[in-house]
This record gives sequence, structure tokens and C-alpha cells, in this order.
Amino acid sequence: MISIENDSIIAQCTPTGTGVIALLRLSGADVFAIIDRMSRLPDNQLLSTVPSHTIQYGWIIDEVGNKIDQVLFLVMHAPKTFTGEHTIEITCHNNPFLIESIFNRALMCGARMAHPGEFTRRAFTNGKIDLLQAEAINELIHATNQLSLKQSLAQLSGTFSHWIASLEKKLITCLAYSEASFEFLDDEMEFAPFINEQLTQVLESIVRIKTTFDQQQQLRQGVRIALIGSVNAGKSSLFNQLLGHARAIVAPVAGTTRDSIESTISLNGSQVTLIDTAGLRNTNDIIEQEGIVRSQQEAHKADIILLVTDVSRPFSEHEMHTYNELLNSYASKIIVVHSKTDLPQVHQQSFNHTTVVEVTEKNSVTIEQLKNAIHDKMNNLFARTDSPFLLNQRHFRVLINVEKKLQELLPLINQKHAPYELISAQLQHILEIITQLTGKTISEQGMDAVFREFCVGK
Repeated sequence: MISIENDSIIAQCTPTGTGVIALLRLSGADVFAIIDRMSRLPDNQLLSTVPSHTIQYGWIIDEVGNKIDQVLFLVMHAPKTFTGEHTIEITCHNNPFLIESIFNRALMCGARMAHPGEFTRRAFTNGKIDLLQAEAINELIHATNQLSLKQSLAQLSGTFSHWIASLEKKLITCLAYSEASFEFLDDEMEFAPFINEQLTQVLESIVRIKTTFDQQQQLRQGVRIALIGSVNAGKSSLFNQLLGHARAIVAPVAGTTRDSIESTISLNGSQVTLIDTAGLRNTNDIIEQEGIVRSQQEAHKADIILLVTDVSRPFSEHEMHTYNELLNSYASKIIVVHSKTDLPQVHQQSFNHTTVVEVTEKNSVTIEQLKNAIHDKMNNLFARTDSPFLLNQRHFRVLINVEKKLQELLPLINQKHAPYELISAQLQHILEIITQLTGKTISEQGMDAVFREFCVGK
């Protein structure tokens, strides 16, 4: 279990390694006692006496007053800080040996090294953010595309929390009506229709949001783009062009690529994994056959398929059959790429109702046109994930549980003589489950599981 004691903690917030500057964060009740022992300002003023939310120039010093590094101190008094505690942020030179010396000095003065996610955990514990917002910080750091960034920022701003609060409000209202029914058992007042309507709305809202989970998980990993096509269609050349360097072997020999090759790039602000695959053809070569099976698997897993065709020669009957199968199975995610368009072209069957881009190895403009087509396809992908919330496995498990409990509860409400005592007990239980999302009722073990996913310094 992570310690949540009030001792003062320190960690590096910026990535480790040699660089220009680093940011170290010190937070806790004894921060000013610690920093006064390890710092010196030009006028010998103590940092504990300077105004809050000011930046001070000075030095980190050792136990005998020798200078360790020239730094800037951002001084922030509680409670108007990220953690809700007294906080000092130290901007120092990003040399690992200097940073180690500063850490050693802070530890000598009474601080300890922070656990992963401990600053954010303290912000949660001190009521500065709820658990959904805490998770949004981690998601924001690791977002792989513009949609994830947008959803993370929205979650950090409280949109997910407000949605949960609206569901809680409906559930609490239903609980109040259910419990009020005990006082009106002999009257003609009937609360079941209202409770049924409210709980149905809650259930429908949860189901609607929950259905976006699989695609969100897929996009969280980054968009996968598979280059599929016949042997020698130009897939590896196109793969290298999109990467901007030679990664796949290009040769005039059919079957050069026998296994899938992956590489990750940034395309229009989103992380994209390109997969060069083995060419599709009839072959007796066992190794090449396995490569073709993997190509078909990659086509199935891909978010976008670049169907690469060589238009400088006629398509074989096997090629046309393969292309039609792919189009029938994956039409919505296919971009047809006609390669080798700088060579004399043979009349081919047209690909109707499908995005078609012509590229040539000698013309970079055509590659930009292909990137634009990929960008449009990615926007369509993101548009289908229309949830304003970024769901993770924890959220999904809680929503599944709430959905199940509501489905069990609704038939009880619709009984002729609704058992309101049992209904109230079940509503209490559902409220306890759903408030796990914002952290109102989560256990220490549950919090440990959330914050161990964070890096040190967050």
C-alpha cells in the first residue's frame, strides 16, 4: 500500500536524462522547514518568508553552505496548490549528477522520494480533484491522438464527473421516492412508474456510453494502418516513403517481405503504427504462406487498410478475387492506393464507392495526397467514437456492474406490489458502486491500483 502520510515528498516532474532544465517538485507540511535549510537567496531572505505564488532566484546549497546549483524557486503556500499542500517547484539544470545531489540534500533535510502518482494522489485525498480527474491527468500525458487529448482535457475539466453526478442525482431521487413509499402504503400514490422511468434513463445513458469502449481502447493504442496487396505491388516502397526512411527491404523479387514489419510515426498529430505485410498470392512456400496468413490477420486488426495495387500490369483473376473479398469485408476502412503510376498504365477494373489515391515513388506530392486521405479516414474513425468521456478498464467494469444491477432491479419495480424495501436496498448498493468512479467509496486497494499506473513526479 502506498503511504499517504503527511511527510514531505520530492520527485522530478520532467523526463530524466541530460538536457537544459529539469523541474523538481517538493510538497508537504514541512516543505518550508526543508527548503530553508537547503537554499540561499541573494539577499539571504528565507523562502518561507517570501509571498506565495512568486518565483525566486537563488541557489541550492549543501550542509556547509557550498553551492550545488543555481536555480529558480516557485513558492506556493497551501491550499492554493495542485496537491493542496505547501509546494516548492525547483527549476534546475538538467544534469543527472546535479539532480541526484539536490535529492540527497532534500532527503538529508527531511523529505523522502515520492511514490508513483503520489502528488496526484495527494491532490485527490485533499479534495482538489476527484478520481476521474486524477486519471485524466495520466491519460493526458499518454494520449496518442487528438481525440484522446480532447477527451482527457474534457475529463480533467469535470465533464465525466458531471455526468456521473447527474446519474447519482437520478438514483438518489429514486431512492427518496422508494423510501417515501413506506409512509404511503395505504394511500393511492404510486411511485413505481416514475422510478421506472428514471432508472430506465440511467440504464440507457450507461449503455450508450459503454458501447464506445472497445473502439476507444483500440484508438488509445494508436491507429493501426496495414499495407495490404499482391506481391511486388509496391507496399514496401510505400511503407518506406510514409516513414521517411528505408525500413523495409525493397527488391524486384516476389515474396521479399515474408513477415509483418511495424513502425510508429506521428501523422497529423496522431500516433500511427504502419504495418508492411507479406504479398498476397498463391504459393507453395510454407514460410510465405504463414506470412500471408499474418497479412490477413493484420487486415482484420487494422483501423485503416491501404490496399496497394500495381496499375502498370493487368490484375490476375486471383488478385481481383482477393481485392473483392477485402472490399466486401472491410470497405469502410480501405483506401485503394494505385502504385507505380509513373509507368504506362493498364486499364483496370474501377473501385467504386472507395477512396482511391494514385502515388508514385518519384513524386512527393502524391504521398501528401495519400496522407490527407489517411487523415480524412482517421477523422471518420474518431467521429464514430462520439463519447465525450475517455473510458478505461476500471470505468468499464464499474459501468458493467451498474448496468447488471439496474437490469436486475427494473423487473422488481414493475411488479404489481413493488417491494420498496428491497428496491431501496438495491438502489443504495448501486449508488455505492457508481460513486467508485469519482472515488467517493473506493477502497485503499482500489486507489493503489489507480495510482500505480502513474509515473513518479505526477
